[in-house]
Amino acid sequence: MPGIDESLLEAMRLPGARGASLVDWISGLTLGAVGDAPGGDAEATAAETAELARLAAESNALAPAEGGAASGKEPPVQDVIITNADSYHLLRFIGTAFDSTVFLHLWLDRHDGNLALARIRLAEMADRLVLG
Repeated sequence: MPGIDESLLEAMRLPGARGASLVDWISGLTLGAVGDAPGGDAEATAAETAELARLAAESNALAPAEGGAASGKEPPVQDVIITNADSYHLLRFIGTAFDSTVFLHLWLDRHDGNLALARIRLAEMADRLVLG
């Protein structure tokens, strides 16, 4: 089972990957990062994407329907996808045995990246990731 560094390096092998990080959405701190960061500052990017992740995770409107699979070990949201003129940002929430407050952030070039493939691969990585 891969750890943080191995998972981030695996994410960077995806076509069009510009940068990847693992972020705690409660604190906004980066737990690991590789490649480039939008604006050149990985810590600022982590803090800003953590705000988006927190809004999505704590939103009642985005919560699973009654009887859904939400629990303390599984985040209420799987992904957040943001697109702009030249790139995609994919935030994949990670379920953990403790508090599920981390997500993988993948920054993809819009012209070279494949958003569908990236979403599938990030989900696989999230399932295998070992934190601790």
